[in-house]
Amino acid sequence: MKKVTWGVLSTAKIGMEKVTPALMRSQWCDVQAIASRSLPSARAAADKLGIPKAYGSYEELLADPAIEAIYNPLPNDLHVPMTLAAARAGKHVLCEKPIALNANEAAQLREVAGQVHIMEAFMVRFHPQWLRTRELVRSGA
Repeated sequence: MKKVTWGVLSTAKIGMEKVTPALMRSQWCDVQAIASRSLPSARAAADKLGIPKAYGSYEELLADPAIEAIYNPLPNDLHVPMTLAAARAGKHVLCEKPIALNANEAAQLREVAGQVHIMEAFMVRFHPQWLRTRELVRSGA
């Protein structure tokens, strides 16, 4: 299986300290770019984490044809607009919690969900403890 090429929208603390380093340790992920509202901020983050490309706007990152998936740790009010922009650019999206602020926003995401994969960064869903619990429930134990 080939690695997925990722770009990170924002230099937010959770992305810089938790999620992006975890993506970089994964055998299935290749983090190639990070974007910020300013190029100096993006370059500093890229240098700190060892990410090859830095962009001074989110739109520049979304336009990069080498990027297949986006991690979106932007402020909550930008989750839906930037996830939609990424999806329209043909990028899969892992969006921080909450994925939407209301039902209308969630409906907007549903409209593009068939074109790309969009998922909320809610790790508990795949935690081994919950997977075991699910299997126990299914088996009737």
